[in-house]
Amino acid sequence: MRAPALLLALAFCSTPATAAPPKGYFELKPGVTLDSGDSWQDGGRHFRLYGMQACLRGTFYTDRKGARRDCGEASMAVLAAYIADTKPLCAQVGQSAGTIFVSCYATIGADRLDLTNLMIASGFAFASLDERGLPHHTPYAVVEQAAREKKAGLWQFEDVRHPAILLGQATGREKASP
Repeated sequence: MRAPALLLALAFCSTPATAAPPKGYFELKPGVTLDSGDSWQDGGRHFRLYGMQACLRGTFYTDRKGARRDCGEASMAVLAAYIADTKPLCAQVGQSAGTIFVSCYATIGADRLDLTNLMIASGFAFASLDERGLPHHTPYAVVEQAAREKKAGLWQFEDVRHPAILLGQATGREKASP
């Protein structure tokens, strides 16, 4: 009778416990409602990755077969895959008008990697810019330039436009309207 009890005890003792996130961090779990490739809703709150701008939904690129694809949907699909595959942990870094800005890290193997950096380096997101056209976080702009030069992700398609250009054009039209 002792052998089964001992095996049962060893099985439970050798099973790794799920560690709670470090203080100040929360888990970004699959199942959140993605609004875009850089933001989501969870528990009635709106979150956005700091320093990153996803491709805009409703803007398009032409793939290698000549088909038009939604750029924003591509960004969102990659974010969803990173969430599912790497189970990121996030911490609030700011808040503005109902949006909680977060920085997240993904664990891949033994490495902890900045989720925004992964998205930009893979070519499915861009460094976000302030109203002066300067990056909110300069290192992300450097990573974006490297992704662009390597033609990573969306950069491989000739008609992909940086969302900051499109957002700037929209702002210019709004200012010109009476």
